[in-house]
Formats: sequence, C-alpha cells, structure tokens
Amino acid sequence: MSYVEVPGAKVPIRMWADPASVEDVAMQQLRNVSTLPWIKGLAVMPDVHYGKGATVGSVIAMQGAVCPAAVGVDIGCGMSAVKTSLTANDLPGDLSRLRSKVEEAIPVGRGMHDSPVDPGRLHGFATGGWEDFWGRFDGVAEAVKFREERATKQIGTLGGGNHFVEVCTDTTGSVWLMLHSGSRNIGKELAEFHIGVAQKLPHNQGLVDRDLAVFIADTPQMAAYRNDLFWAQEYAKYNRSIMMALLKDVIRKEFRKAKPAFEPEISAHHNYVSEERYEGMDLLVTRKGAISARAGEYGIIPGSMGTGSYIVKGLGNEKAFNSASHGAGRRMSRNAAKRRFSTKDLEEQTRGVECRKDSGVVDEIPAAYKPIEQVIDQQRDLVEVVAKLKQVVCVKG
Repeated sequence: MSYVEVPGAKVPIRMWADPASVEDVAMQQLRNVSTLPWIKGLAVMPDVHYGKGATVGSVIAMQGAVCPAAVGVDIGCGMSAVKTSLTANDLPGDLSRLRSKVEEAIPVGRGMHDSPVDPGRLHGFATGGWEDFWGRFDGVAEAVKFREERATKQIGTLGGGNHFVEVCTDTTGSVWLMLHSGSRNIGKELAEFHIGVAQKLPHNQGLVDRDLAVFIADTPQMAAYRNDLFWAQEYAKYNRSIMMALLKDVIRKEFRKAKPAFEPEISAHHNYVSEERYEGMDLLVTRKGAISARAGEYGIIPGSMGTGSYIVKGLGNEKAFNSASHGAGRRMSRNAAKRRFSTKDLEEQTRGVECRKDSGVVDEIPAAYKPIEQVIDQQRDLVEVVAKLKQVVCVKG
C-alpha cells in the first residue's frame, strides 16, 4: 500500500497503516504530537501502536527541538543480523544444547557479566574507539553516572521483554544469527532523567500531554540531552556488537568441524534520533520503533518468536523520511496477552522452535503481535525483501 493522510492534523501525518486498525488512543497520540510547534511532519509505520507520549512505530521530524519520550526509554534499541556459511543440514536434530550454550554466553533478563567483557579477547571484534567511548562516560548526567559499574557489566547482555537472540534459517537453507536489544539499564536511566528535566521547563507547561515535553536547540538542556542520547545510542550499538561476537564464538565452538564463516553484520537502531535534511530543512528525525530505510540500506524487520523475520533493503522514500517499520508491532498489551493465553497456547504457537515455553514469556506469544507478512506488505514502497528468516532457536530475556 501507499500512505494515507490523517485528516484534521496541523502537519502532514502520513500513515502506512489502515487508520481503522489503529487504536483510538494511538490516533490521539499522533494528533497530539502534530500540535507541537516544532513539528514538520510524521510518518506512521504499519506496526504502529500506543506508547508513552508518542506511539511506537512513528517517525517524527522536528526543527530545532527534540522530544525525549518520542525516542523511547530504551535509547538505541535495535537489531543485528549475520548470515553464516552454515546450512540447515549442519544443525542437530536436538537444538536444546545450542540454546543452553547461548544462554550461558549471554546473560538475559536483569543478568549481567561477573566482570566487564574484555573486547580484546573476542574473535574479530573491532576495539578501535572503545577507550574513547568509555572516556566520554564522564560527561553524562551526574545523576546517572553512579551506575557505571552496572553499565560496564551489562554491556554484552540481552535484557528482558521483547529482546531476543535467535538462530534462524532462510528460504535457501542458510543459517543466520539475529539479536534484538538496546542500551540496557543505563539508557533507561538517562532517558527517564532527561524526560524529567524536560517536563519542568517553562515552554513545556500546558502541553496536551506532559510526556511530549521537548528540548529546544541552543539551550544547555538540549546540549546535555544530545550528549547523553548519542552516548547511549553508541552504548546500544556496542552492546549488540559484543553480544554478536559472543554468539559467533558459541557457533564456532559448537560447529567446529564445519568451520563457520560470517558475512558482514547488518545493524540498525530503531529507537533513536538522527540529523537529516528534507525539503531544504535541517531536521532532527526521531524514530521510535522505526528503522532508517535509505535507498540501498539494509534493515531488519522481525516478527514474533514463532513467525519469522525479514531482511530488507530500503527504497529511500522521502515521504516516510526514509524509514520503515521496526517489527510486527503488538496488537494487544502484555497484560491482555497474559489474560487471554496459556502456556499450552504458547507451546502450540512456537511448535518447532527451541525456546522457553513457560508462563514468564506468555506475554510474548505470537498471537499478541500483528501478522508480520501483513506489516511487510503494507510497506512495499518503503523496502524490498532480501531474505525471509524463520527462527529455530529463540533465547528470550
């Protein structure tokens, strides 16, 4: 489908989704965002759903301002994927050992490494800039800096919720590695600290939603937020890179005879801010649950833990601010999923996938998400499909 414009908005709201299928509360959030005086346009992805302040699955272009809640509290959350030389024929019939080895190598949930991961010991990991990155930690918000020990031990860890590590096969039988995570607790702490600062600023009083508080260009508060934002985005990228290196090490050891090789890593944020130029304007583009999809740029659009995912290539559609969806998107809340579904439902919907099937992940059941094929079909003018993946192992936080 192409986009439809939402009527009655103060700036263009272009939707790559059927407005009738979008929750009323999410539609109201989009209209609320459009009232901010710095907004130049919104692009709404097919996985759009209600979020804090701004919807998940929206791209917000602002001039001279940025809204922290429109980035999300998991700054820099995103995906990484790597195609391997292994094929489905290399995989054992029982994948439980492989799943256990991945869980041993990569802490999940609130877990962290006993001591910080030394990137120098990771096979092929590019350590350039590592010391500079941690040196810049001294410049982040004083109120959050006391988390340094936890931040160093959490880098290279998965987290909880919808974060995952997967081993997948594509339609040709090639094996892929894929993971989804963000900036862990330190990114959340920084986001919540700055949202609190923004809400107290005079220009944000009287907003239709206090969670839409913004920072304005050329102010010390904006400078402080952007410093911490870009640091947390880099943290998230390092976090995924280290996890992928740990995952590759597991694969090398478990498939030693096959001598696995790995293609270049595809990595994409989907909760972040980028400086971009459209129609002669320098804009701050916020993607909350959306990926960059410039012409020829690779991206990852995952489905649920039982349905599979897509590797895509951007088509560079400027009407969508060169963006695409970040996944299937939830169609019901976590609490609603827990009320509606049982562990038996989870077992049925994840048949053939080596994964947790207990009550702790019922909220991640495939039926709680929109159909990924439909989401892909609704953005055919934003991306082209490169590969379709189906998970065989899924490690959940």
